[in-house]
Parts: sequence; structure tokens; C-alpha cells
Amino acid sequence: MNHKKYASFSAIAATAVLLGALAGPATATPRPVADPTPQPAAATTTAPRPTLTAQTTRSTVRASEEFRVFGTAGHLPPGTPVTLQQKQGERWVDLPATVRTTSRGTYSLRVVLDYKGRNALRMTGGGAVSPVVYVTVHDCPVQGCEPSAAR
Repeated sequence: MNHKKYASFSAIAATAVLLGALAGPATATPRPVADPTPQPAAATTTAPRPTLTAQTTRSTVRASEEFRVFGTAGHLPPGTPVTLQQKQGERWVDLPATVRTTSRGTYSLRVVLDYKGRNALRMTGGGAVSPVVYVTVHDCPVQGCEPSAAR
């Protein structure tokens, strides 16, 4: 019986030595790892620039007559506020007329101007500026504008 125990123990020991030899020494030296091949830098993509367009429903109006400024907003999130500006002298001045863009990227704004003459207008918002549109505001004609003129 002792012989069987010894034989079993020696078979296990021989198997362990054999597996150890196949696996390699326990203190294996690390192999150098090759650096990965450098990848070309990804092309930097810049976000598209925001844009605004502007149009008017009328190019000539009477003083205090309502018209609309409308247009589209490109590459702007819905709900972005856009503001009407008027050129006064050499400066662009914000008018108290702001509207938010729709989910479709459009806007429409009711405007009343009293500043007589040719008015340069544009829309700004979200880092975009629309092209300039012109609206001429004139006095009422002598006949047919005011109730007191009709006789």
C-alpha cells in the first residue's frame, strides 16, 4: 500500500515538473512590447458656422406701419434668441425686438419703425449676423393717410 501512495505521489510530482517546464521558469524576463504603429492625426473637424438670413415683407412703409422681418437660422439650436439691429450713424444698435428660433430653424418678427428715411436692418444671434436689409420709412402722403386729410 505504501508503494501505491509513493507511486501516486511521484506521478503527481512528475506531472507538476513537466507542466512547469512547459510553462517556462517562474521568473520569466519580460519581453519588450513593440510600440503600436503611430496613427495619423485625425482630421480636425470644425463645427459649421451659424448663419442667419433676413428678409422683409415690405421695402417701403409709412411711419408706424407694421411689417415683418423673417428668415432662417442655420446651425443654431432651436430656441436661440435673435435680435433686430438698426444702423444708427456708424454703429449697429440693438432694438427692443427679440424672438427665438423655431424647431425648424426659422423666425418671424413684427416690426414698427418711426425713423424716417432708409433704415439698414440686420438680425444677430448665436454668433451669426444676417446680411443687411433695407426698409424705407416715409411720412404719410398728403391725401389719404390720416382721417383729418379725408374731406
